[in-house]
Amino acid sequence: MHSPVSLKITAPPPSVEGCPALLVHGLSAGYPGARSAIRDISFAVQRGESVAVLGPNGAGKSTLFKAIVGLIPHTSGYISMYGEDCATSHRLIGYVPQQEAIDWRFPVTVRDVVMMGRARQLGWLRWPGRRDWEAVDAELERVGMVAYRDRQIGQLSGGQRRRVFIARALAQQTTVLLLDEPFSGVDAAAGEEIMAVLEALHAQGVTIILATHDMSLATSRFDRLLLINQEVIAYGRSAEVFTTEALSRAYRGQIGIIRQGTETVVVVDEHGPAGEGNGEN
Repeated sequence: MHSPVSLKITAPPPSVEGCPALLVHGLSAGYPGARSAIRDISFAVQRGESVAVLGPNGAGKSTLFKAIVGLIPHTSGYISMYGEDCATSHRLIGYVPQQEAIDWRFPVTVRDVVMMGRARQLGWLRWPGRRDWEAVDAELERVGMVAYRDRQIGQLSGGQRRRVFIARALAQQTTVLLLDEPFSGVDAAAGEEIMAVLEALHAQGVTIILATHDMSLATSRFDRLLLINQEVIAYGRSAEVFTTEALSRAYRGQIGIIRQGTETVVVVDEHGPAGEGNGEN
């Protein structure tokens, strides 16, 4: 009989126990050879919080996420995870990228994909052992996908693929998840399944930072909102961020506000006038 697997969660050092889960200060970043897509971004996310990142197309949401996890360089500013400089703290965050650039025909199973999240634990020369596969199955169980563990990844639906990539991020033994547009291209039912997984993880103390265009979801199901358009427009509770002034600044007038009794409906033109936009979300 196998002994139960022990899932180690990477914890912050005791000396920084009071530090935020994520601190970004004065951050400017962009792709090499191009002007900065984001500038002077500052915000802090406390442990166990859920934060939705909002902004129009071209606002720099994806650039911000890639800079946080070290996929692109930042030209100025500071990023810290649990008090550690980003040069050493990338291991403390699990990243779920946008799905459009992934080749779903690649012949790997669901378990193989999640095992990729354990690369740091395995190192360069060690093959996965029994406990590694047990850890993978445990993370698939957390996201409701263990029954699909032997399927080829391309055989899954869009929502199921998102949940597998959440499991891959969790396999890094992190308590912070960074998700870039996880609801893009999935139907309402699949989106609700993804959100249910994220809320269950949040209830377990996982910090959630998620980019989305869904204002209704952001205002009703996240602790705080970060509204950006290349710079921080507003950050705080929904009542502090979801204002006419802040939305007008972020979307540069591309909004319509309809008041229905005590409710306010905001209609946003994500595309803007012809010729605008740079393709960066």
